Amino acid sequence: MDTPEEIKLVVQEKYGRIAEQSKNVNASCCCGAGASDCAPADYFVIADDYKGQEGYLEDADLALGCGLPTQYAGLKPGMTVLDLGSGAGNDVFIAAREVGPEGRVIGVDMTEAMIEKANANKHKINATTVEFRLGDIEQLPMDDACIDVVISNCVLNLVPDKTKAFSELFRVLKPGGHFCVSDIVREGDIHQSLMKAAELYVGCIAGSLTKEAYLNVIRETGFTSIEVAKEKEIFIPEDVLLAMTKHVPEEHRNLHGARILSATVIGWKE
Repeated sequence: MDTPEEIKLVVQEKYGRIAEQSKNVNASCCCGAGASDCAPADYFVIADDYKGQEGYLEDADLALGCGLPTQYAGLKPGMTVLDLGSGAGNDVFIAAREVGPEGRVIGVDMTEAMIEKANANKHKINATTVEFRLGDIEQLPMDDACIDVVISNCVLNLVPDKTKAFSELFRVLKPGGHFCVSDIVREGDIHQSLMKAAELYVGCIAGSLTKEAYLNVIRETGFTSIEVAKEKEIFIPEDVLLAMTKHVPEEHRNLHGARILSATVIGWKE
């Protein structure tokens, strides 16, 4: 799994299966790889609890996130919001409640099965201010400068070219707009063998950048007033890590002190 095309195919296949199989999943496996795809012994929870939030729809919550970007996004009535990697629509429906009937929320996902699931959820609750589009984050199906706020939850780590992804965020945001994304980053390096492990990639770990590199990409894209609104460490059980790296040489099958973090980051387009 060396090329961006191979990475995208692996991610599409994995998340397509999750969309088709998962029903009321309440634990994520392998940092967003989906509990429906793992043995019960491999579950470990990283998703924050959405229950009780206005707009929450249990059928849309596949527990694939690593934070609560809507909580820190500063959403206001009348805003137009874009959710990247919108999945079954969880953050979209919560954002729609925040921006109200005068606002609009667009979800973009590259997996057809997720779009189908999201639209089914949309029709269940008659969410008329919501739209889901099939598309690639590195080439968003959006006009320039049409979005007030971009949100995303544990998705950008799956995108091969982070610079291109954040450039697309910058392009579609209006001047004065901002993003709020929850994502996986790390402190310290992990071995190249782990970076090529498909299971670790779709599980968000191998696709992550160091926190410093991640923030540098955002700065170099042109965003300002960048802040980390929330950060928490993700602990991966040793047996899960070993299961995810069974094709990696034994001497490289651990993180060697690297810390895996969930970070919710905000940045502004002047």
